[in-house]
Amino acid sequence: MTEDERKADELDRRLKDVRQAYDKGVGKPSGSTGGNAGGGSEKLGVGMRIAIELVAGVVAGAFLGLMADQWLGTKPWLLIVGFILGCGAAFSNVYRVAQAEERRDKAERDARLKK
Repeated sequence: MTEDERKADELDRRLKDVRQAYDKGVGKPSGSTGGNAGGGSEKLGVGMRIAIELVAGVVAGAFLGLMADQWLGTKPWLLIVGFILGCGAAFSNVYRVAQAEERRDKAERDARLKK
């Protein structure tokens, strides 16, 4: 057996060991069941979505109120109304996202318990 063949065999063995360790979940954060289930990157994505929902709702409401104020000459009343409506829309969107995330987590827990 040549040196290259021995190195290839050693590499194959090490790759097999790594795959087995990955399948067993070695090195994963506690509570993770494989893939991204319960993983930090998925939760970070949900957090970023919530932050964007908050900012976008408030900015859109304030912008529309400001534009309506300039068009109708009612400064600052429609800006204030738009800001309040934007805040309400933003919080209702955040609540909707949180409820969907809770339902998804509950379904995953139930599926794990059935296994």
